[in-house]
Amino acid sequence: MPSSPTDTHLHPDFREALRVWVRVGLLSFGGPAGQIATMHRIVVEEKQWVSETRFLHALNFCMLLPGPEAQQLATYIGWLLHRTWGGIVAGTLFIVPGFLVMMGLAALYAGFHQVPLVDGLFYGIKPAVLAVVIEAVLRIGRRALRSAEKVAIAVLAFLGIFLLDLPFPLIVLGAGLWGYMAARAGRAAFLPGGNGAPGEAKGAADRAIDEGAEHTLPDRRRIVLTAAVCLVLWLVPVAASMAWGQGAFGAIGLFFSKMAVVTFGGAYAVLAYVAQQAVEVHGWLEPVEMLDGLGLAETTPGPLILVNQFVGFLAGFRNPGGFSPWMGGILGATLTVWVTFVPCFLWILAGAPYVEVLRGYHGLSGALAAITAAVVGVIFNLGLWFALHVLFGRVEEMRTGPLRLFVPEMASLDPAALVLAVMAALAMLRLGVGMMPTLAAAGLSGIVWKLLLFP
Repeated sequence: MPSSPTDTHLHPDFREALRVWVRVGLLSFGGPAGQIATMHRIVVEEKQWVSETRFLHALNFCMLLPGPEAQQLATYIGWLLHRTWGGIVAGTLFIVPGFLVMMGLAALYAGFHQVPLVDGLFYGIKPAVLAVVIEAVLRIGRRALRSAEKVAIAVLAFLGIFLLDLPFPLIVLGAGLWGYMAARAGRAAFLPGGNGAPGEAKGAADRAIDEGAEHTLPDRRRIVLTAAVCLVLWLVPVAASMAWGQGAFGAIGLFFSKMAVVTFGGAYAVLAYVAQQAVEVHGWLEPVEMLDGLGLAETTPGPLILVNQFVGFLAGFRNPGGFSPWMGGILGATLTVWVTFVPCFLWILAGAPYVEVLRGYHGLSGALAAITAAVVGVIFNLGLWFALHVLFGRVEEMRTGPLRLFVPEMASLDPAALVLAVMAALAMLRLGVGMMPTLAAAGLSGIVWKLLLFP
């Protein structure tokens, strides 16, 4: 029986979906929250390809995974609509525009950031990024910390990572287990109604997906084959770079592969782990350069985690092995993006059929609610770590028993950076100025400060 016009509208052909995923990729500014809102507006409200409930269920699963939830959500919805190739196309187009822009910006930074004009631009952007992180803490906190129990989880997560230097995966695992058990015990704060929208009946969009869509059901043979292909694509370049043994490429492949497995909780939470490891362990860049990279990632389309590409470019540029610095930077950035995102396709394409079976399972919602609360504490840690390094010229790490403390030298405080950070925070939090105008104004202020006032 031929499909009705309504059915065709609810379940698009591949060509129509391709145009929409190109549009989503080009409009994916504003960090994870802005990207998810854009996707929701287009896919749920405008096109009505999936229902609100199914969209939120997919989002919940993606937030439980390591890696960028917005890109994984695009992959999940693309898979729902057009099977494996639909997921690959949607997830890839979400990345490509930002990848191309970030490659150009990273090259510009690596070669010319000591030029006074460029130096002034980044001098102004760095303090403004602090305001962006603060705004993210407040935005996520208002949504996630709606009970005393969730506030306690956020505080414990912050203390664990900032003072005790606990591994981030351990914090996420502990929070997830607590939320799961709390939901199973019936604690209201961790049930779906306590931190999300109530359930709704299956709508026409969901029925259009489910009718004959056998790919949404677990098929062990298909899933094993998908996982095997993804693992080969992921690990062969890592093994080859490690076997070659020159330059920073082996360390890049190994580190960002590990990051793809252990970093949960969204882009801001990932940055806390990447920044400290890339700066303090590998020495690929300085703390202020990490802030520069975050500022660039905030102003480009695509996942915020493309800041990893910036890190990979600088690592390859500064330790290119047998290549020129420029080729080393391009290879380092490309390898970084490859090993960051190929695992994302693995998690979705192999895991989504089982998640579809679990729709409505309360334990999953409880784990998500607790992890989201813990992420608030982790993001606050990221903001504090960045603030110390952008506002003070010298910060000393001290250890007292199990405690790890960062102690700034007060005489090294940069008054101009402090003023710019306060002004950016007031603009975004009190006056409602958008992120892009705030960063642009801060960058212009930095240029004026460096070129005209204190050249």
